[in-house]
Amino acid sequence: MASDLAVSDSVFEKQQQLLEKLARPAARSLSAYNAGLAAEAVQKKYGVTHVAKLASNENPLGASPLARAALEADACFSAIYSDASSMALRDALAADTGVAAGNIVIGNGSEDILHMLALAFLNPGDRVVTLIPSFGLHEIFPRMMGADVTMVGVNAQQEFDIEAWENALSGPAKMLIFSNPSNPVGCMLNREGFARIINAAPADCVLVIDEAYFEYCETDPEYPDSLRVLADQPRPWIVLRTFSKAYGLAGLRVGYGLASHPELVNLLDRVRTPFNINRSAQIAAVAALRDKDHVRESIALVSTQRGRVATELTALGFNVASSYANFLFFDCGRPATELAQRLLSFGVIIKPWRETGYENWIRVSIGNEQDNRQFIDSLKCILAEGAA
Repeated sequence: MASDLAVSDSVFEKQQQLLEKLARPAARSLSAYNAGLAAEAVQKKYGVTHVAKLASNENPLGASPLARAALEADACFSAIYSDASSMALRDALAADTGVAAGNIVIGNGSEDILHMLALAFLNPGDRVVTLIPSFGLHEIFPRMMGADVTMVGVNAQQEFDIEAWENALSGPAKMLIFSNPSNPVGCMLNREGFARIINAAPADCVLVIDEAYFEYCETDPEYPDSLRVLADQPRPWIVLRTFSKAYGLAGLRVGYGLASHPELVNLLDRVRTPFNINRSAQIAAVAALRDKDHVRESIALVSTQRGRVATELTALGFNVASSYANFLFFDCGRPATELAQRLLSFGVIIKPWRETGYENWIRVSIGNEQDNRQFIDSLKCILAEGAA
């Protein structure tokens, strides 16, 4: 009975004023993360029969059959707490990656590990160097801790600007964070560029390499073997990966970090919640890791469809950045939020970018052939309306 809980306008205002006074200044100034819209909400609001959800870089093939079977088999144990140490999953990842289980940390999505890193290492005034445009939490979590964030832009070709990174890292920096391939652009930092950025980092800098889209380009001969490169230098480091993309487990939230030293994992364990990965997520991830055929099929689908969508967008006159991930980033030549809003009425969800300088850019996930076709056809309709 919500009416019994209603408060007067004056009480509401006083609480708001008090909350603003009590909150940490760093928290008050944070930007909200743009998590995207739910398909159900769009379907209900616009009355569309099918929603092409192309905003969150999800796997159009869904989860592996092995993962689904594991979830069904374990359903009756949902009243039992998960293993707080995620030992079975860490052992499986150790066997898969060659990294010792004691050097692996598991997160409720890789963003959970980004949060742990900020809590464990960053103080007010510390300097963090990251990329722009970027995955929002690479900036938000450091600013949450009061850190100063230096944003290094991509060049005119929407690729990593290595000289700009070297200049940005010439001064003190507590932490370096970047994604490879990058999110939202999709550009790939090659072996030479990766080595140059790592070598430019201060000796006492924590290196955070976000490889959420690692599986989509790991076979490219120019993609750096980050674990091998990082192992040969003394700075503390962690490579972040996830089961949300190529493995199709976005809804279960499982990410992991491969760390340079067990003490780094120990520090993160001190600031994480004790049961941060639920039982179902752990079991499904172990099963998904075994199904390499599903991952290969997922990557092949993205590779084929990404090329087709990029070709169509280019033919429509859009500037499309080269991508090695499961999405495309393109300049739509107008405020992206307006075009994104218009696409919703066609049942298409994409992600308009909001970072300064990129307000005309859109990130669109690569879906199945039907959803990609719905996106392109809807875009053509909107462009035709503008020309009429």
